Amino acid sequence: MSVKPTKAMVLAAGLGVRMRPLTDHMPKPLVPVAGRPLLDHVLDKLAAAAVTEAVVNVHYLGGQIIDHVASRQSPRVIISDEREHVLGTGGGVVKALPLLGDKPFFHLNSDTMWIDGVQSNLARLAETFDPARMDILLLMAPTANSIGYGGRGDYAMLPDGALRRRREHQVVPFVYAGAAIFSPSIFKNAPKGEFSLMRIFDAANEQERLFGLRLDGVWMHVGTPDAVAAAEEALLESVA
Repeated sequence: MSVKPTKAMVLAAGLGVRMRPLTDHMPKPLVPVAGRPLLDHVLDKLAAAAVTEAVVNVHYLGGQIIDHVASRQSPRVIISDEREHVLGTGGGVVKALPLLGDKPFFHLNSDTMWIDGVQSNLARLAETFDPARMDILLLMAPTANSIGYGGRGDYAMLPDGALRRRREHQVVPFVYAGAAIFSPSIFKNAPKGEFSLMRIFDAANEQERLFGLRLDGVWMHVGTPDAVAAAEEALLESVA
């Protein structure tokens, strides 16, 4: 049984340290790529996937993001304000859970970008997510043809989509692309305050309820100023 999430959480509270000097006076989610802020690229994809409400958390220069999304209608944006306390990727979701409801929801990093293949990858996630078998379904990009990524990968993926986390000296073929579907139930024993989502991923993995879906298209890791130009070039080529 697949689900079609109508709500999403977008992580936009990071400090954007690696994106300096672009983020000296601007939060990373508002850094423009091909004429549109990173955050708008993400919200546009959610709108195309029929998401009606997106919870966006803010911390660093959060007022700029609040002003930027104030007039957005599709999806409607609800702010989760973390300007007083940094909560990390996991704590940020826990704080937002009352706004997200009790059904599975999309979860996206505000700096994730990809060019879809034949079908929308968010639609593919929704079709693949099976709450009977999984608590988390991550969109996984093949490291070999990703743009701007030079790491060793995050997970190996079994034929049924089950994920196995990379061991310390291992190189694995897939990197988390920053888009997922979560069941809110996975957070019921989550710690209070600041913590990383990796703790939640690992808990789901131990219960064999962490799965991945191979991204169809090209993923762009926009983590540094140099990566912005590479992402723009790929986007322009995709519409040429």
